Amino acid sequence: MSEGKLVLDGLHKTYPGLPVLDGVAFDVAPGEFVSVIGPSGCGKSTLFDVIAGLERPDAGRVIVDGEDTTGRVEPFAYMPQRDLLFPWRTVLDNTTLGLEVAGMSKKAARERARPLFAPFGLAGFETARPHELSGGMRQRAALLRTVVQDRAVLLLDEPFGALDSLTRTDMQTWLEGVRAGYGWTVLLITHDIREAVFLSDRVVVLAPRPTYVQQEVLVDLPRPRTVEMITSARFAAVEEELLAALRGSGLRGSGRKPPRAD
Repeated sequence: MSEGKLVLDGLHKTYPGLPVLDGVAFDVAPGEFVSVIGPSGCGKSTLFDVIAGLERPDAGRVIVDGEDTTGRVEPFAYMPQRDLLFPWRTVLDNTTLGLEVAGMSKKAARERARPLFAPFGLAGFETARPHELSGGMRQRAALLRTVVQDRAVLLLDEPFGALDSLTRTDMQTWLEGVRAGYGWTVLLITHDIREAVFLSDRVVVLAPRPTYVQQEVLVDLPRPRTVEMITSARFAAVEEELLAALRGSGLRGSGRKPPRAD
């Protein structure tokens, strides 16, 4: 797998009568976990579609490890909000689906996926069907299906949004623990500020549509993160900074973009 440095270089996207992306630009370093938050309808999902090569931008580039990958899907593994597990396939065969679509034989795909079942908390469920799994286990299976493709960058679009509060917290804690051992480069869309703080090295705050990067907030908290940290003053301070950014910090409605660093 390549290093996974992602650069978004001034992405613009307009649909007929609807400008959505207005020069979105930021970087994600190899092994970094970056979350994207912003007002509802600001264009987060459109941004992910452009990054993942599902939509082409009107202007700007997506660059991975120095190579222009605009409009290409190969560098990315994309996990949507719904797990999209096929009920007629076993859990193992669901996790290998992306590899099979890419041309790998079923036997080779299974051999690659099996070693991940234990660290993903799914050992013993290889031959189960999706309906036999809890909500958290289904999401772990969906994430396994994503990471087993061994792509440079993981794109996670509200992966825990459909889970109940307790299961969501458990999944956040599990993801925080497991990602440290793999060095994934991750870009996460979330509406949950606390989730963004808990999981991220940095949080990108998007402005209302047509969107641009309004602010980037460094999450200067030690790893591994624990649930107990959520009640700390440092955690609360980052949350408050993000809330202030979402409120616009005086920029929303001003008609002006924040100054860019030269």
